[in-house]
Amino acid sequence: MSDTDVRDPETDPSATWALEPAEAARLLRTLEHGGAGGERVVSTPLTGAPLVALPLSTADDVAAAVGRARAVQRAWAARPLAERTALLHRVHDLLLARQSEVLDLVQLESGKARASAYEELADVVLVASHYARRARTYLAPRRVRGLVPGLTGTTVHRRPVGVVGVVAPWNYPLTLVLGDALPALAAGNAVVVKPDVQTSLTALWCVELLRAAGAPDGLLQVVTGDGPTVGSALVDAVDHVLFTGSTPTGRLVAQQAGRRLVGASLELGGKNALYVAEDADVEVAAEGAVRACFANTGQLCVSVERLVLHEDVADAFLAAFLPRVRALRLGAALDYSADVGSLTSTAQLERVQQHVHDAVERGASVLTGGVHRTDVGPFFYEPTVLDAVPADAVVRAEETFGPVVTVDRVPDDDAAVALVNASEYGLNASVWTRDVARGRRIAARLECGTVNVNEGYVASWGSTAAPIGGVKASGSGRRHGAEGIRATTWTQSVAVQRGTHRGLGLGRLFALPGERWTALFTRALHLRHRARL
Repeated sequence: MSDTDVRDPETDPSATWALEPAEAARLLRTLEHGGAGGERVVSTPLTGAPLVALPLSTADDVAAAVGRARAVQRAWAARPLAERTALLHRVHDLLLARQSEVLDLVQLESGKARASAYEELADVVLVASHYARRARTYLAPRRVRGLVPGLTGTTVHRRPVGVVGVVAPWNYPLTLVLGDALPALAAGNAVVVKPDVQTSLTALWCVELLRAAGAPDGLLQVVTGDGPTVGSALVDAVDHVLFTGSTPTGRLVAQQAGRRLVGASLELGGKNALYVAEDADVEVAAEGAVRACFANTGQLCVSVERLVLHEDVADAFLAAFLPRVRALRLGAALDYSADVGSLTSTAQLERVQQHVHDAVERGASVLTGGVHRTDVGPFFYEPTVLDAVPADAVVRAEETFGPVVTVDRVPDDDAAVALVNASEYGLNASVWTRDVARGRRIAARLECGTVNVNEGYVASWGSTAAPIGGVKASGSGRRHGAEGIRATTWTQSVAVQRGTHRGLGLGRLFALPGERWTALFTRALHLRHRARL
């Protein structure tokens, strides 16, 4: 990137210096374990202007943060569940009240459009509300049938694992920090977050917000730095890992957690497809597809990168879709004037450019886009649609994670299902049809953790009572719903045997001679099965 690609706010009024020094200093004060690892200057992708000199943590800082978290967690877990969920209610209200400041921060750090930043805020508000109201049900002790009905009382309890480590990427700095932390906190855990260096200020803002909501100091902490050093140290120290990122890194995290026999919830890559059936309303489908493909500049694990079109409506769909794509507004302003924001880094821009260039070199055609828009900002790239992409193109198999989508035509539902499933990934899919029953039947055949019928991804993502996550190379474990909070707990089964002082205990039975004992127990097993106990 040349110097001319970076807009200087002193000469360009539309550019904005990233952050007021006082605000940056305030946020950095919440970083209790950082600085010994040096510092890194972080710039905003919107203009290239510097944001902050971020102090970096070390492995020793991670150990200190986790040690403090353990001390705080014991007292936190001992509080009544109603007190813990009350914290989530207050977080909900504070998020809505302070949304303007965090939307600015998210945009400045990630480069996304404001509408995409608001989508993050809305998601975390929904998560806070959901677990504030449903945690009691999800975590309630559960009575199960005991060995001897009436005499054996067995209850399953859920206990917090202790300290949860959240390793969060840069693309959703609010959702993937606070959205993951809140259910863990409601379950009685403490949380230590290792955000991406690019978006660490948003994570520190989350710490500040939790404190304002009444959380004990040390309950949510942040450590900063790279994955191989700081992230690895965190995985080695905590009792459960919540990781969102690439599939190769996810495999390493799983191996590392597995060696310690601690749990790991992994949401990894996706090569998500959207199928338009021949009976779909192409205008409605096109409108939904634009959002599904280009929300968050395509830097969204569940966004669509493959359009699978029934050949009977392919031309009509593209005639409705392409003008909408060309009409999308790119912009760097901290307001709602832009539909599509910036890519977040040089690495992301280079990946997008390489995928498009490789496809075109192999014979693909660019229906729209394919342009690096340096006139808007250093990392802006036009929403791009590729047709006739050959099978050996890189964009066919690899996740692009940018505003690029490919087009395929199929003759029927069977071919569509086969094409959608012909991927190592299985995160999200979208099906568009006027026949909802047909949509459900197609969804049942797709190898994806979530399927949206007549929507791209928002319907499943926003249904916070339903678990979301991937299969195959897209990960394991789930966020949202009962699974999302129970992942950070372990189960303890307590069985109480009654009647032992009246001669009805199991000890009298086990004291019988072996043959008599087995005969009586065999008869009891038959009776138990017939009574459906």
